[in-house]
Amino acid sequence: QVQPVESGGGLVQAGGSLILSCTPSRSIFSINAMGWYRQAPGKQRELVATITGGRATNDAYADSVKGRFTISRDNAKNTVYLQMNSLKPEDTAVYYCNAVLITPRKFDYWGQGTQVTVSS
Repeated sequence: QVQPVESGGGLVQAGGSLILSCTPSRSIFSINAMGWYRQAPGKQRELVATITGGRATNDAYADSVKGRFTISRDNAKNTVYLQMNSLKPEDTAVYYCNAVLITPRKFDYWGQGTQVTVSS
């Protein structure tokens, strides 16, 4: 099992930046992948960005955030970050950190969520 613990988030004006952090309860090298999802009021949870665990570092992004958001890992700190730039009001949502273990069944683990609010 793994417990992702998020930090960051808050209130920012449109065009501003925020950074979210996620530290899992086990080594990133033992996790298959990590990612950030978000859920706005009345909407389904959606993928924002993912990054592979282990030794490789491959990332992927939702079209809506490409060029504005960057997901990264700091292996020494065992932390995954989501740098969010040029924020828009439509980025307002609760952001969740996700960790995936494949053993070989796939298990998803979720953080508690952190609120990001972008004012216009």
